[in-house]
Amino acid sequence: MSVVGIDLGFLNCYVAVARSGGIETIANEYSDRCTPACISLGSRTRAIGNAAKSQIVTNVRNTIHGFKKLHGRSFDDPIVQTERVRLPYELQKMPNGSAGVKVRYLEEERPFAIEQVTGMLLAKLKETSENALKKPVADCVISIPSFFTDAERRSVMAAAQVAGLNCLRLMNETTAVALAYGIYKQDLPSLDEKPRNVVFIDMGHSAYQVSVCAFNKGKLKVLATTFDPYLGGRNFDEALVDYFCDEFKTKYKINVKENSRALLRLYQECEKLKKLMSANASDLPLNIECFMNDLDVSSKMNRAQFEQLCASLLARVEPPLKAVMDQANLQREDINSIEIVGGATRIPAVKEQVTRFFLKDISTTLNADEAVARGCALQCAILSPAFKVREFSITDLVPYSVTLRWKTSFEEGTGECEVFSKNHPAPFSKVITFHKKEPFELEAFYTNLHEVPYPDPRIGNFTIQNVFPQSDGDSSKVKVKVRINIHGIFSVASASVVEKQNLEGDHNEAPMETEASSKTENKDDADKMQVDQEEGGHQKCHAEHTPEEEIDHTGAKTKSLSSDKQDRINQTIKKGKVKSIDLPIQSSLYRQLTQDLLNSYIENEGKMIMQDKLEKERNDAKNAVEEYVYDFRDKLGSVYEKFITPEDMNKLSTVLEDTENWLYEEGEDQPKQVYVDKLQELKKYGQPIQMKYVEHEERPKALNDLGKKIQLVLKVIEAHRNKDERYEHLDHAEMEKVEQYISESMNWLNSKMNAQNKLSLTQDPVVKVSEIVARSKELDNFCNPIVYKPKPKVEVPEDKAKANGEHNGPMDGQSGTETNPDPAKGSSQHTESGEMDVD
Repeated sequence: MSVVGIDLGFLNCYVAVARSGGIETIANEYSDRCTPACISLGSRTRAIGNAAKSQIVTNVRNTIHGFKKLHGRSFDDPIVQTERVRLPYELQKMPNGSAGVKVRYLEEERPFAIEQVTGMLLAKLKETSENALKKPVADCVISIPSFFTDAERRSVMAAAQVAGLNCLRLMNETTAVALAYGIYKQDLPSLDEKPRNVVFIDMGHSAYQVSVCAFNKGKLKVLATTFDPYLGGRNFDEALVDYFCDEFKTKYKINVKENSRALLRLYQECEKLKKLMSANASDLPLNIECFMNDLDVSSKMNRAQFEQLCASLLARVEPPLKAVMDQANLQREDINSIEIVGGATRIPAVKEQVTRFFLKDISTTLNADEAVARGCALQCAILSPAFKVREFSITDLVPYSVTLRWKTSFEEGTGECEVFSKNHPAPFSKVITFHKKEPFELEAFYTNLHEVPYPDPRIGNFTIQNVFPQSDGDSSKVKVKVRINIHGIFSVASASVVEKQNLEGDHNEAPMETEASSKTENKDDADKMQVDQEEGGHQKCHAEHTPEEEIDHTGAKTKSLSSDKQDRINQTIKKGKVKSIDLPIQSSLYRQLTQDLLNSYIENEGKMIMQDKLEKERNDAKNAVEEYVYDFRDKLGSVYEKFITPEDMNKLSTVLEDTENWLYEEGEDQPKQVYVDKLQELKKYGQPIQMKYVEHEERPKALNDLGKKIQLVLKVIEAHRNKDERYEHLDHAEMEKVEQYISESMNWLNSKMNAQNKLSLTQDPVVKVSEIVARSKELDNFCNPIVYKPKPKVEVPEDKAKANGEHNGPMDGQSGTETNPDPAKGSSQHTESGEMDVD
């Protein structure tokens, strides 16, 4: 089972995997661990990642990048319209109202939903991880910004499905960084001690996020998170681009913003300049050749000018830091360390702002680019049963407060309750009890729209069906479980009606769940509601337990339920019994893709992958023909020259030249089979020459090997004739057969060598290397079992062996104690044998 963490960035993506007992960030086919979030569509195929980035300037209208902010948004969304101005490709309104891109693919205009575009990128990252792990990849954890709303999160989940990935968790980027930081720490305080508070600051290319986390041994809790979704590295790039556009307008009389290709080149150069200024405070040049209208442009900039230019952006660094401290109720002295990640945190002025606020040094123990991907891979390993990971619980939070609204039977018409407050622990479940006589609808929305970087507060509508009055006409008690799941997405998980079945037949005695005394007027039993909270955990990710509390439909907390609820339950058990029946829920989620549409996206992605595969095979076949032409032509003038007649040489040179011309003319764009046939046709000319060359090169070695083997056997035959004791045991008749076989082999070898020596190099060989090798093997199989037959073992008589064994003397008894006439030597021998017996 694979374990993969994907950092899905605005500009770049990183993939980390768990293997060899650790977490490793893997490289793509360009040996680069960073894969650009870029897709380029062409007339025949798609390029994704590094290959697509190189086409941003050449294939401007059909290269898609910077699309992360378009997830889960309608085409008319203000953010989409703002982004639209910045993007060189065309955005289009999709049939379901969401934003999509319009590009030219396979020689026709094609619209693609954002889920499809991100799906293409994720499919590429999946392929990269499969190549690194050498096995199929399905399960993964994908990072998203902590400020993403439900609609945006569902959109990313759909993109993962399009790519054929099973996303185990959508993980907030700052939480992933916190996990990567905390899981390896050995010196964290124990659970009963004061936690260690760490601030994580992530400023990437398009957004700025801050979170405060409390660490104990084996436990991470996110206390608060704040963000500025519109502040990132690209804003600093834009400041430089605007400055140079104005300068070039005055200096060279050119309007750069009218030419999208020139503008993209300027963006690329400004990004490089920004990185250089982070390391150098001196004046740095900006030079672009053939920029516009064949003009070469040049300018310069230094760090002081750059910081002055970006003063308004740098002023936006501090407010989220202040807000996160306020939300977490912490002072500066409560913070143990400040960890920074993300490319834009390398800008010295940004670091200065953070240091000035916290009045302490910044820590850079984490890899600024890869920390998020590593944290995601760790989370995937925790969720995977295939890996054993140190126990580590993760409590995330809800970034925005969520409220439920429902219709009541009162004059005012609606009741509502805030079910999840801002910074509430997550994942988390709550059970809400309603008293209803008919089906009812719950509407979920974000409470404070001004806090949410999204124009619509709606999350979705949930209809609880099959609700009827009790048999005695009373309202039914409906328990509804609402949940913020592991992905941070709100849902109504289940609903059940509690049926009272009275045993004693006294309907009036059956207990009714009532609210506490602090009720306002216009309250009716039909709309009473209570909230029971459950711990929300997913495998090893746990949320802290919150005490159960009763809330009226205005959201006011009235009293704890722990003791009174138990009393009521006990009373219910005495009076009668209760039966729970699950109810169907009809969900209508805002900006949710229909299953049919999602299936069509998955099908289209499959077709595009197949198209890419066929195109790759076609290109490989074409390249094979081209490679053969160049390689063979080169060898004709060198190693193959001696093996071809001048007439054939001229003929073959003409064929190769004609093939080369064909490749660049009518053969430029042919089906794969045409190239395969062309290669076979060329090989008909080339293979005989190649065969003569290979035979000529390998024949001497094969002949030499056979000759050596014959000589070795001849030596054995000679020794056997001379009655050598080593070969006395060999059978005379068999040795005659060997002698006859060797004689035949020598005659065969000599005749073939003489015949071959009479031929020129341009003629086909008389004997092939394969025949010589076969003859050599045949000789081994026939002669070796006879000539290398081992000597038979000499059997020693039993009584002699026994005597020798007892005295531990030599086996033939020549110097044993019994036959030794010298008594001194005899006693010495006895002593020695005695010692050896002991040993």
